Amino acid sequence: MTTTETTGTETTASSPVGLGTSLRTFWSVLWRDVVVTGRELLPFLAQVVVQPFFTLFIFGKVLTSLGYVGGDYAAILLPGIVALNGFLGALQNTTMPLIMDFSWTREIEDRLLAPMPISWVAVEKILFGALRGIVAAAVMVPIGFLILDDVSWPASSYLPIFLIIVLGSLAGGAIGMVIGTSVPPRRINIMFAVIMMPLMFTGSTQFPWMGLEQLRWFQVVCALNPLTYVSEAMRAELVPQVPHIPMWINLLVMVGACALFGAIGIRGFLKRALD
Repeated sequence: MTTTETTGTETTASSPVGLGTSLRTFWSVLWRDVVVTGRELLPFLAQVVVQPFFTLFIFGKVLTSLGYVGGDYAAILLPGIVALNGFLGALQNTTMPLIMDFSWTREIEDRLLAPMPISWVAVEKILFGALRGIVAAAVMVPIGFLILDDVSWPASSYLPIFLIIVLGSLAGGAIGMVIGTSVPPRRINIMFAVIMMPLMFTGSTQFPWMGLEQLRWFQVVCALNPLTYVSEAMRAELVPQVPHIPMWINLLVMVGACALFGAIGIRGFLKRALD
């Protein structure tokens, strides 16, 4: 006999509707979101490609051709832009759906009634945002090769780079969960100006962090941004001759950001869901 207890909006079931059912529900919800993304693939790609495309073209192609930056700058820039696209892609695709779900569409109510723990709904949101971030980062690699001159990555680096992108996207998704559950919907425009822009320009995506020694205060600010460690990990793998933060520090910070912001974000999600 199955017993069910309800507290607020959270429903828990005993053993027959237990871990197996929760896992199947979790993957079904995640797969549904993936299918919806597939149906909206072109708008999604346009969203994640346009801004980094022009950044690569202007800074890596135009300014290089005009002689305002060195010819090797493109090799430094591309890893940072790929890191930026994965991190911010995951962050935005976690934050925005949450804000809409909790305010306008109320789709979140259907997910909260699904036979799985409420915290798993939050984890699914982070994981789905990270998947979008991974795709956003991946599509920039061939685009970068086409735009930039004399830039290529060895095949042996693809697996480490993929793992870095995955970690960076998960960190971005976790931070997106924190923002999406703490920023009121009416403040969303302010959020992009106050949070998103500083994240973009203090993430060492357009310059190596170690090169900021003559601008120490800004180097300290950049060190507080988890995106810096994603960018530096990419460069450590792809342009190791450029001074960079040691890989073990980059990996430690990325894993720590996933754990810390994931825990804070899930706690915030539970608070919003049970209100």
